[in-house]
Amino acid sequence: MGGISPGEPIENLAIGKIIEVDGSRIIAELDADLTELSRIYGGEVYPVGQFGSIVQVHFGRRLIYAFVGRLRMKADYEVERGMLPSTSGDERIIEADLFGEGEWKYSHDGHSPTLEFERGVATYPLPQQTLYLTPKSDLKIIYGHSDGTSIQLGEHVGSGGAPCYAHLNELIGKHTAILGSTGAGKSAAVAAMLHSILDRGKDLERPFWHPRIVILDPHNEYSSAFPSHTLLSTEDGTLRLPYWLLDFQETLALLIGKTEFVATSQANIVKTALTSARQESANDLGLDANAITVDSPVPYRLETFRAAVVAGRPTQASRQDPYNSILQKLDILCADGRLKFLMSEWEKANGDEFVTIVRQILEGNAPPRIVDLSGIPNEVAGVASAVIARTLFNLKVWQTEEERIADPVLLVCEEAHRYVPNSGEAQYEAAQESIRRIAKEGRKYGVGLFLVSQRPSEVEATVLSQCNSWIVLRIANESDRGHVRGILPDSLEGLTKMLSGLRRQEAIFVGQAATLPSRIMIRKLSSEELPSSRDVDFDSGWQNDAMTDQQLAKVAERWRYQRKG
Repeated sequence: MGGISPGEPIENLAIGKIIEVDGSRIIAELDADLTELSRIYGGEVYPVGQFGSIVQVHFGRRLIYAFVGRLRMKADYEVERGMLPSTSGDERIIEADLFGEGEWKYSHDGHSPTLEFERGVATYPLPQQTLYLTPKSDLKIIYGHSDGTSIQLGEHVGSGGAPCYAHLNELIGKHTAILGSTGAGKSAAVAAMLHSILDRGKDLERPFWHPRIVILDPHNEYSSAFPSHTLLSTEDGTLRLPYWLLDFQETLALLIGKTEFVATSQANIVKTALTSARQESANDLGLDANAITVDSPVPYRLETFRAAVVAGRPTQASRQDPYNSILQKLDILCADGRLKFLMSEWEKANGDEFVTIVRQILEGNAPPRIVDLSGIPNEVAGVASAVIARTLFNLKVWQTEEERIADPVLLVCEEAHRYVPNSGEAQYEAAQESIRRIAKEGRKYGVGLFLVSQRPSEVEATVLSQCNSWIVLRIANESDRGHVRGILPDSLEGLTKMLSGLRRQEAIFVGQAATLPSRIMIRKLSSEELPSSRDVDFDSGWQNDAMTDQQLAKVAERWRYQRKG
């Protein structure tokens, strides 16, 4: 092997001849003497026909590269084309998609030659040209290297350990979807990406590195993965999303509910009372009340809002009157002990708490900030997540350009199908609108988005289509696989066909953050860096005695008082 110059064909890696070129797709027939679907070169084993592997064709000094998308019997191919099957029944063909070209360049100063690779194909191979496996040394060049603004996600499968890098600004700034079935390693993949981001400052020995990362965590599974994290939870009072932070539409959703018909009269009652309450408090806080609108995040007292509603109520109003129905819903919300994080009365003595409330979400120290949504009742979970997403976005909108550049933020939306569902569930309409706006406009204002879901077909389509990079792990459901095939750019049929057969932590990585559409293995984390598993071990559990009366009594107490502690 020592006498072979770079760029020269390696006969031991030849696997067949091209029999058809159809646009960017080539069909090649494997050599008849290829009894084993592997070749050995330089002490390395090269599998033949693996989905997502890279093959090459020599065309003069240029090399043309293609992704393997399919390996099948030639007889099936001929029948599909309306041809009579060949007499031999064991002939096989490979189908591959062209994606790039390269050329070995020799310098005049005696340095080693370098492979210059570029995406896109200008030169097309011809029938009867030989198809070769790509040497792993070349794969490491094709897959690229860290350019200073990249993070490592893992390794390219079948490349001899070539690391897979993602362009940081493309990955975050232009949004990324992380999709995969339960058990495919989706949460671990998210944790690996976030650890790579957080470790970047240490790896590059940067004196200051304060990523602003906010995770909407429906099951509180990420706390165990980040020892220096900040947890915001309703259970210990660290998460406060006061009612006055809600805008007009979110207040409507809270008091009236999108499951009901929102009459114009009801909306007007809330709008008038809300504006009046905000303006009265503005005077107390030394703000210009005339400049305050219904959406201005100004603290106000619920009693002031209630009085404004009562002031407009007719004398003979019935219990079903819109004024009374709003007041009754307000009483119900205030009496619900689970909603203290939302409905606790603001007092004038507390002053303007806006900075304090926003600071809890956006503080850059001790990242990431994990918002534990597991203790929030389902009927207000949509409003709660909407308030967080909208607050992040609006803060960026009202920053100066210099402030945005110095203070970008990443929002990680776990179980995105829950908060931005494609089915249009009423209780999540507010969250849907907030996250949709981030997906459409966030990149202009310095708000990045990671959408994480096990059911891509149930995620709001507009939001998912705004992602420019995708990390797709194993997907078992056919409708979800079909949905993914429909939205992926660089949609290579062979890559998406194997979604149901990927191993745990194995993924397809495509989009603007990827050097190439690739099949990768996500980097491994230690047990201390992984999200907590919620899977119950039945074999272990059933070796214990049943719960005692005393234990059941303690469960009953937690259940009745709605407290986990």
